[in-house]
Amino acid sequence: MEETQITPSLSVPSWSSASTQDQSSTAGQASSTGPQPSKSCVVPPPVKSKGPSPGAGVRRMRRIIAEDAEWSVATVPLLTELCIQHIVKNFQNNPILKQLLPEHQKKVLNQLSPGLPLAVTANLIEDENYWRRCCTQRWPVCHVDEHGGSWKRMFFELHLENLLKHFIPSTTDPEVILSLLPLCRNYVHTIRVDQFLPPVQLPPPLRGGDQSDSSSEGEMEEPATGHYQLGDLVAGLSHLEELDLVYGVKDCGMNFEWNLFLFTYRDCHSLAATVKACHTLKIFRLTRSKVDDDKARILVFSLLDHAALEELDLSHNLIGDRGARAAAKLLGHSRLRVLNLANNQVRAPGAQSLAHALAHNSNLVSLNLRLNCIEDEGGQVLAHALQTNKCLTTLHLGGNELSEPTATLLSQVLSINTTLTSINLSCNHIGLDGGKQLLEGMSDNKTLLEFDLRLSGIAQESEYLISQALCANREAARQRALSPSHFMSPATAKGPENLAG
Repeated sequence: MEETQITPSLSVPSWSSASTQDQSSTAGQASSTGPQPSKSCVVPPPVKSKGPSPGAGVRRMRRIIAEDAEWSVATVPLLTELCIQHIVKNFQNNPILKQLLPEHQKKVLNQLSPGLPLAVTANLIEDENYWRRCCTQRWPVCHVDEHGGSWKRMFFELHLENLLKHFIPSTTDPEVILSLLPLCRNYVHTIRVDQFLPPVQLPPPLRGGDQSDSSSEGEMEEPATGHYQLGDLVAGLSHLEELDLVYGVKDCGMNFEWNLFLFTYRDCHSLAATVKACHTLKIFRLTRSKVDDDKARILVFSLLDHAALEELDLSHNLIGDRGARAAAKLLGHSRLRVLNLANNQVRAPGAQSLAHALAHNSNLVSLNLRLNCIEDEGGQVLAHALQTNKCLTTLHLGGNELSEPTATLLSQVLSINTTLTSINLSCNHIGLDGGKQLLEGMSDNKTLLEFDLRLSGIAQESEYLISQALCANREAARQRALSPSHFMSPATAKGPENLAG
């Protein structure tokens, strides 16, 4: 008689295993011997042993291992991952990147620290995601659109600007900045510096007598050492296109002195030589730096025959008629497209020089003379120049003490000029009659899109009718912009697939 034995399951308790074994044994005997007498077969109950059985420990150990959810062969790192971790860990001493496959390069770049030395990463890493992490870690607010949409360019431009803003002449080593040139020369297109620190000077000893605070507002003696000179730096930047500078100090607090806002002649001559030698420069801005007529002439004469310069901004300075005359001469010797002399001291003679140059100019598209004092004498000559000028599109004459005579001539300009799209006459004294004259000129104008007459004393009715004429001009301009699709031939509008049908 064969007796079938069933091994107890590990996951079922011992009493159920013994019962299953007894039932299976009984069923096996019945099937092998055929019909048996009605004599009942009494199976004694299993005897529970008081001592530990030798198999209990084995079963318990196997059960613990089987239920360990953390144990898996997949937790063993691949050799590739181990290599990538080693490369990342030793990247500063042994930078390996270009020899790797593209997918492995991406993994390495994602794990690299943004704090690696620039001498290692500058000319090796081009990945924009890495430089984005470098920028966002260092500067909370990042406007990458102001830097050509490139995170790498943004990092090097802001890094260089930070070094320039905190450079102290005669204290900081110039090599701190010049050593960056081999790393950033191909990525810096713009330099914007809103402060230049002066050299540290010890206060002179008092010779006796009380010295009032007003003495600092008088004539300021130039320091023996000027601000940081940009010549060597700009000469090493082969792609520099924009230079935006302010010679002053921010957040000086209780240490305020007029010397902190002094643009010296030494600075002026050095800067003039710098911009003259930079043949790739397209935009030059020098604002809020107390540039007077003499310094403006030095700067402007260095820009004569500059082939690449397109925009000159000398706003918020102390430039008068002699400086404006120099700027007018620049209009005839360059391809300047934007000239900004806002908030200076230009009067009628300076405006006359600009008007004479404007009448013969074919490049300038924007002229800003806001917050000067050209008055009607200067406004009228500018209006006469606009009758022959065929390129200027934007004119800003706000806050120049203009009145009705200038408005009368400008109304004649509006009726014949077809290039001006924006005029600003705000904060002048145009008056009611001047507003009517301008409204009459707008009736024949089809190109002007913006006309600012706020706080100029014109009637509300005239201002409303002028705004309605501007809305009509803007709608006509929008229709002209859509004209290629509106006036498309039916055959072209159907498309080649419809023509085939």
